[in-house]
Amino acid sequence: MTQSIDFVFDFCSPNAFLAHKVLPQLAERDGAQLNYMPVLLSTVFKATNNQSPFQAFSENRQKTAYLTHDLHRFARRRGLSFHMSPHFPINTKFAMRGAIFASGKSWETKYIDAVFDAIWVHGQKVDELSVLMDILQEHGLPARKLREAMTGADVKQRLKEQSKAAVKRGVFGVPTMFAGAEMFFGKNSLGNLELELAQSVE
Repeated sequence: MTQSIDFVFDFCSPNAFLAHKVLPQLAERDGAQLNYMPVLLSTVFKATNNQSPFQAFSENRQKTAYLTHDLHRFARRRGLSFHMSPHFPINTKFAMRGAIFASGKSWETKYIDAVFDAIWVHGQKVDELSVLMDILQEHGLPARKLREAMTGADVKQRLKEQSKAAVKRGVFGVPTMFAGAEMFFGKNSLGNLELELAQSVE
C-alpha cells in the first residue's frame, strides 16, 4: 500500500516554501504520494488563537534574527534559492483560492511552484491580482479560469471549509505534514517525518 504525505500549506509562509522545496524528493525516496492541502493561515490562526513567530516575537530582536538566519541556513545547506519577501507579511487569499481550484488538476504542482517561487525567490507582490495574473500567464497556466475561481464564492467557501477541517485535524500553523495519523509541524520536523515513513514500511 502506497504511503501518503498530506502537506498543509499557505504561500505566505517562508517555512512552508522551504518545506515545499524538500518534500517532493523526500516523498520519492520513501515511495510516498504527496498531497497538497491548501489552507488560509489567517483562518487557522484565528481558530487556534495563534500567530506567526515573526509577529509573536516582533519585539525580541535576538529571536527574530535567529528565525531569519535559520531560514537562510536551511536554504543554503540544501542549495535552494530563497529571499525574504520585501512584501512580508503577505495577503495570499487569492493565491490560496487558486490553489484550491488547482487541486487535482494536471497543472496543480506547476501552479504551486510558480506562486511559491514568485514570492520567495523573485519577491513579487502576489496579493495584487494583476501581478498574480501576469505570473500565471508567464508560466502558461489558465489565468482566466483561475481569476474567475479566485473571485468566485464557491472556491472561497471551499478554502474556508478546508482550513476549518485542517484545524479539526489538529493544525495550528504551517507547514504541517501528516503521515497517516501522525502530525509533523514545521520544516525542522521533516527528518522525523522521514523516519516515520521508513518505520511504517518495516
